[in-house]
Amino acid sequence: MQNNNRFKNWQYPKIEEGKPTKYNWVVQNKEGLELGFATDIGAFCYINAKHGVVIEDEVQIGSHCSIYSVSTIDDKAGKVTLKKNSKIGSHSTILPGVTVGKNSIIGAHSLIIDDIPDDVVAFGVPAKIIRKIDE
Repeated sequence: MQNNNRFKNWQYPKIEEGKPTKYNWVVQNKEGLELGFATDIGAFCYINAKHGVVIEDEVQIGSHCSIYSVSTIDDKAGKVTLKKNSKIGSHSTILPGVTVGKNSIIGAHSLIIDDIPDDVVAFGVPAKIIRKIDE
């Protein structure tokens, strides 16, 4: 992360099956979770990694988010990928099989049911692309 000393001493958190981390987020099926470097996952998030969840480097996830690689309601399953430097607003839900692109920003309280490309801002229920991010 450019010009950010916040993660200077970052270390991988201890993750135990179904138990809150010291940051108060929980993972089920932890063997399916790939956690990148300098990630920031907010309190009270839930991650079900039964079919794989990949959180790449420098991803930020707001509090109270839910990430599902499996849905028991409609029997959908698939790996979820959050690409490098993506940001997920608090209280958002990501459903199975979705990829959120590099540098993309998801607004708070969004429902992500389809892939989100790189370098965009998206939000809503379901999340829609609002604009491209210009560097």
